[in-house]
Amino acid sequence: MMRVGLAIGVAAVAPLFWFAPAHSADQSPAGLWQAVDSETKQPTGWFLVSDRNGIFYGIIAKMFLKPGEDPNVVCDKCKDDRHDHPWLGLEIIRGMKPEGEDKFGGGTILDPRDGKIYKATMKATPDGQTLIVRGYLGFELLGQNQYWTRLPDSAYSALDPSINPNPAVNQSPAQNTAPSQKRPPPARKSETLPGLRSTVGQ
Repeated sequence: MMRVGLAIGVAAVAPLFWFAPAHSADQSPAGLWQAVDSETKQPTGWFLVSDRNGIFYGIIAKMFLKPGEDPNVVCDKCKDDRHDHPWLGLEIIRGMKPEGEDKFGGGTILDPRDGKIYKATMKATPDGQTLIVRGYLGFELLGQNQYWTRLPDSAYSALDPSINPNPAVNQSPAQNTAPSQKRPPPARKSETLPGLRSTVGQ
């Protein structure tokens, strides 16, 4: 199955150039983050969180596919403006606002498998290298945490140009001068939407 990890509670559930003035760069959730499978320790997805005037949003920046999985899967179960948007680049985190020195909340997180939207919070560790993402239904106490690790600046070069916030800077000279390649076919619906690996019960 497609291994893009999303944290949710009860059910299933990043560039570095802008930061909220009230938070240090190290503790800002803005940046590129990696989620890993708690059992295999293999990457399940990369997420890019950005700061828009002090409010944080996050997209799926990289998917880790198994052989035969559709790289052009779309959110055909989304019911808002994200309907039929490709998973790659899909905005899954919206409206996260500062709620304390290192905590952000009041926003939502989307599960693209079923189009459901959950309340969410984010909290950065003191060293700024781990982002605790918590999705929940009803009460935050009933939520489930997932731990994302901050990736170095060099990781941006691995992003698709359509996702990379500054490809001219983050790509190597060889990548910048390479001849253009054919783009993948347009995103299409998948009859069986590949599942995300849930963290519930782990």
